[in-house]
Amino acid sequence: MDTAVADVARWRFSTDALPERERGAALDAVYGRNTVVAYEALPDAPVYAGFTQRRLQGLVLLTGALEAVRVERTRRHLADGVVDLCLSVNLSGGRRTVWLGRGREVILHPGDAMLMSCAEPTTVRPMTPQERGRFFSLRLPRAALAPLVTNLDDAVLRLIPASTCALKLLANYVGMLGDDEALATPDLRRLVVTQIYDLAALAIGATGDAAAVAEGRGVRAARLRAIKADIAERLAHDDLTVAAVASRQRISESYVRKLFESEGSSFSECVLGERLIRAHRVLTDPRFAGRSIASVAFDAGFGDVSYFNRSFRRRFGATPSEIRAEAVRKN
Repeated sequence: MDTAVADVARWRFSTDALPERERGAALDAVYGRNTVVAYEALPDAPVYAGFTQRRLQGLVLLTGALEAVRVERTRRHLADGVVDLCLSVNLSGGRRTVWLGRGREVILHPGDAMLMSCAEPTTVRPMTPQERGRFFSLRLPRAALAPLVTNLDDAVLRLIPASTCALKLLANYVGMLGDDEALATPDLRRLVVTQIYDLAALAIGATGDAAAVAEGRGVRAARLRAIKADIAERLAHDDLTVAAVASRQRISESYVRKLFESEGSSFSECVLGERLIRAHRVLTDPRFAGRSIASVAFDAGFGDVSYFNRSFRRRFGATPSEIRAEAVRKN
C-alpha cells in the first residue's frame, strides 16, 4: 500500500513481475477468501491482473485491467455483512458475462455498466478469456444512493447501456482522477465523492428533485473537467476556441461560458493559465534547458512572444529567463 494523500488509502496490484505459473496463486493470496470479492485465474489461459484501489470516505474506487480472471462474490463472502452497492463499468476489451445470484445472466459490452449488490452472490467473467479488459468499479454505500434513486432495489442488476449520457460523463470523470491533485485536500475529496454519487445516481436512474440536484452538481463538474482536459490536450492548436471545444463536447458555447462563470473564471483565462503552466513546466525542466524562450512560448500555444513574456511575468512574478536561470541554479 502507498498513501499519496494522508487519509486516502491506495493499493496497487499487478502480476507483471510474476512468472505466469505463479499469477493465479498470487491473486488468490491477495484477493481471496478474506476480501469483499475473490479474483480467480481461469484455466488454460495467460493470466493478467493490474489495478489500483483508492479508498476514500464513503467510496472505494477500483480501476484496472484483467485477462483470464473471474471475479466472484460467493455465499461464503456474504458472511462479512457488507451490503454496499457496486457500480461496475466495462470500459473496453470485449464482453463480460455476469451471473447473478437471482439466476440471471447479463452481458456487458464495452461501455456498458451494471449496479450490483454486495448482499447477493455474483460472478463476473470474460466471454473471451484471452482478451484483456479495462474496467472500473465504484463501491458505494447504499445510504448514499437511496435518497437519489427512487426504488433503488429495482435498479440492481439492470443493464446500463454505454449510450447513457450520465454513464459517459461518469467514466470520463473517473478517468481524470488518476492524478492525486484532484484528491489533494479533504474538501476536494469530499467534493469528488459527492460528484461521483451524483453521476452514479443519474446513470442508474435518478428522478425528480434528486435528478435536478445531481444535474446541477455532478454533471456540471464532470462537464467542466472534460472541457479542461480538452483544453490541455490542444493548447498548441490554432482551433482552441469556445466554438471548437463546444462542438467536440457536444454542448452549446453559452453552456461552456456558464460553466466557467460558475467558478468565477472564463474560457480565455483557463486557456491562458494552462499555457503559462505548460511553459513554466518546460522552463524549469533541465532536459529542455537548450530550447529558446520563443520555442517554449510557441509550443505552449502563444503566437506572440512579447505577450507571452508579459503574461508570464504577471503570473509568476519573474521573466521566463529568470525562472529558467533559477531552476538551473537549484539543479
